[in-house]
Amino acid sequence: MKIGYSLSSEEMNPTDMVRWGQQAEDAGFFGIAVSDHFHPWTNRQGQSPFVWNVLGALAATTNVRIGTSVTCPTIRIHPAVIAQAAATTAAMAPGRFFFGVGSGENLNEHILGDRWPETDVRLDMLRESIEVMRGMWTGDQYSHHGEHYTVERAQLYTLPDEPPPVIVSGFGPKAVKLAAEIGDGYFGTSPEKELLDSFDQAGGKGPKMALMKVCWGPDEDAARKLAHEIWPNVGVSGELSQELPMPAHFEQASENVSVDDVAQAISAGPDPKVHLDSVKQYEEAGYDEVFVQQIGPDQEGFFKFWTNEIAPNV
Repeated sequence: MKIGYSLSSEEMNPTDMVRWGQQAEDAGFFGIAVSDHFHPWTNRQGQSPFVWNVLGALAATTNVRIGTSVTCPTIRIHPAVIAQAAATTAAMAPGRFFFGVGSGENLNEHILGDRWPETDVRLDMLRESIEVMRGMWTGDQYSHHGEHYTVERAQLYTLPDEPPPVIVSGFGPKAVKLAAEIGDGYFGTSPEKELLDSFDQAGGKGPKMALMKVCWGPDEDAARKLAHEIWPNVGVSGELSQELPMPAHFEQASENVSVDDVAQAISAGPDPKVHLDSVKQYEEAGYDEVFVQQIGPDQEGFFKFWTNEIAPNV
């Protein structure tokens, strides 16, 4: 299993993101995934840079694989526009760009006053948006008159040699089935083997990719508390992550999430075995690639720890 590095748009300013991406390459990570948010999950996380600026800078200053984890190409930005952004990034990073997509969250997609549709409609929009983007990536003049989107005589002139692979995320049976039907791979966030098995059974092809959060630090108790302080929303279960519209609502929903609750999802502290066990869970679930996100400001300490204690053992 390949290990990459995850840049959190919710926590990091864009200048730091580019610098940490460069250091991740130096530390031996095979690739970089960048989250795509308009709002952070909580106000404490504190950032929300535009992902395409960051990807352009990473394309120009690194030589590793880069991609989104993940973009919603359905509501706040029309898929024809995102097709242009993805094509430009792929042209800047030949053979290195993957395009992770998903059906999104109300947190990011409500900002223009558009309605937030039910799950089946959102999945249908995702299917149609991918059709539009692939049509745009042919380089031909393209028109589309669908149920959700209209494109009239649009043509992209800046294109990569090959269209970027579209890696589709999915957390429920319908989304996983859709990922298998239309994706060039699968994107997940937890070591749930059942989801990957469902993807395979539905005929899914391509790499299985995932995000994994850790909070390395020299003091375990402090690291656990920091993970809880910044990412309490990992304890928000069910459909709330898709339905709540504002960071303040996630803070309210997280009020009863404990430090121990967060620690069940995020490995924390200085013990290499704790983090290696988490990596092993993703490997045993069947993932091909995992992108690791270090929570908190100490990215340099994390890189040293990972290079010396984790990389030789994975």
